[in-house]
Amino acid sequence: MKFIKYILLFTIVLTSCKTKKNMIDANAVAKEMSAKKVAKKHIAANFDRKTVDAKLKVNFNNGKTKQSLSVNMKMIKDEVIWLKGTKFITVFKAKITPTSVSYYSSVFKNYFEGDFSMIKELLGVDINFEQLQNLFLGQSLLNVKEEKQDLDIVSNRYILSPEKQAALFDIFFTINPSHFKLDKQSIINEDKNLRLDVKYPSYSLVDDEVFPTEINVKAKNAKSVTAIDLMYKSVVFDTELKMSFNTPSGYKRLEF
Repeated sequence: MKFIKYILLFTIVLTSCKTKKNMIDANAVAKEMSAKKVAKKHIAANFDRKTVDAKLKVNFNNGKTKQSLSVNMKMIKDEVIWLKGTKFITVFKAKITPTSVSYYSSVFKNYFEGDFSMIKELLGVDINFEQLQNLFLGQSLLNVKEEKQDLDIVSNRYILSPEKQAALFDIFFTINPSHFKLDKQSIINEDKNLRLDVKYPSYSLVDDEVFPTEINVKAKNAKSVTAIDLMYKSVVFDTELKMSFNTPSGYKRLEF
């Protein structure tokens, strides 16, 4: 009986390992399927934990300012995103909720309290809390199940785009056939020479979650190009988080 029990246990362990390994399969093939099914699989692959506590390396370059920072990101899903950037000292803190953006820089002695106009200034497109959260998690900025999608298979990747594109922007989602998270998403307004590209070069399996290891953001408008590269150095889920935020007095208010 003991021998049979050990055999069963060994089989379960092997099966479990095989399942996890197959969640990220570099040799996965984009098989023919409907746009609706691809959209459904992408939604099913959405991040399904309550909290994120991550350490990142962030490179920022907008043509005028070039900076590399260590960033601690804490997130309570659908509630708050807290960021602290450091370079020997604390450079900035930010607290973002579904209704507000709070930010201050202890280097430049300035602060912002208000809506998402600051994020729009940074990325060049209107973006809300859920979309910003999705950007960090490798999920589509828009709900791909809300509207009918067109589907193409290009270079072994699924390309979803709304059958009826928005009046101002064209939107494209490039989905990986292995885990159905995003490889890339793009929002384009050719008339105004605006473009936002978010690339996800790689993912890793963290506590059974397929999670980005790198994110490349490029925001382009008629006057400038802003590149933000994020590399996750460590990440844990479902832990108790402390997110202190108090804007110091005497700082200059930023206007956007």
